[in-house]
Amino acid sequence: MHFCRAPILAAAVLSVVMLLPAAEFQPPLKTTDGFAVPQPGRRFEFPRDHGSHPEFKIEWWYVTGHLFGEQDRRFGFQATFFRRAGPPPTNESAITATSAAFGNDELHLAHMALLDVQGGRFIHEERLNRAGWDAGSSTNTLAVWNGNWFLRLGTNANGALSMQGSIRGEANFSLALTPTKPLVVFGENGVSRKGASPTASSHYLTFSRLAVAGEVTLEGRKQSVRGAAWMDHEISSSQLDDDQAGWDWASLQLNDGREIMAYRLRKKDGRTDPFSQLAWVNTQGVVTNFNSTQFSWTTVRTWKSPVTGGIYPVTVKLATTDPASGRPVTFTLEPIVLRQELTGGLGGIPYWEGACHVLNEQGANVGSAYLELTGYVGSLADRFK
Repeated sequence: MHFCRAPILAAAVLSVVMLLPAAEFQPPLKTTDGFAVPQPGRRFEFPRDHGSHPEFKIEWWYVTGHLFGEQDRRFGFQATFFRRAGPPPTNESAITATSAAFGNDELHLAHMALLDVQGGRFIHEERLNRAGWDAGSSTNTLAVWNGNWFLRLGTNANGALSMQGSIRGEANFSLALTPTKPLVVFGENGVSRKGASPTASSHYLTFSRLAVAGEVTLEGRKQSVRGAAWMDHEISSSQLDDDQAGWDWASLQLNDGREIMAYRLRKKDGRTDPFSQLAWVNTQGVVTNFNSTQFSWTTVRTWKSPVTGGIYPVTVKLATTDPASGRPVTFTLEPIVLRQELTGGLGGIPYWEGACHVLNEQGANVGSAYLELTGYVGSLADRFK
């Protein structure tokens, strides 16, 4: 509800509230360990909601993109900043008193990865620090950091973000990311469900297309780059049900100016969870949601990691309906390079996160994508619950 309604409406609502029995009022749902659960109808306020939400247990800011440099050089990059809360405070006043209310046990994990297509190299690094001097996240705006890595929202009217990362002294990059489309909120009424349990959900905020400009330095050689990126910000306290093994996720940026987000939640018996979802974002930033019966996700090719032994479905077909034409459409996601596994990510659990081509039914390249494959090595059960 908007609080700027006329006083007469406020008075009417108050009178109804006063007539309802006390049993009608239920406190907001929380997890068993006391953390907040995403609620329908939340009014997001920016820039505050680009920042950290300590009342929720887990949160991440995730950027992937495709960059093009000098002499037709092509790169893919990933930057992810995680926040995981420590034990919640025992009283409500402590929650609101300070952003550090969840204590010194708040952990910040960050991943950086860079794909050098021409060089055939995929390099990555992970960091884990407690909140404090070395890592943190603002509760007022988007400002997350882990060592000298950071992602920040600037003060420019165009809403540009700045990002800095490095990878083991082999590479570093400094990028400006400017939204070219409005922020979108995936899910229904502000909540993206991830399972049958009401706690398995998130607030899922996305810039589905950002223009990127900056510099990449690889092995001492600096060059200017331009390209496009995708940014997710998810706020949650539990992302998986007990019977789920992991997820396959994809972000597609089509050449016609539209985007697709899709995730297939996998049950431990291999079946697709009915809470899987696909969403189209049109050229104006309007979202059309499809449920698990309205699209299919099919493995075309697998790749076995020589490091972890994980077998990943790295080439997939997405079949669904084009909301603009109403006709069936199929896209194939083909990895630009097979070896794009982060071998120690997610706090020690490997996963595959890779830059892909998007091919139509005739085999023509119609866009770029990033594909994320988790739960193929190790268990995610304790990481996102």
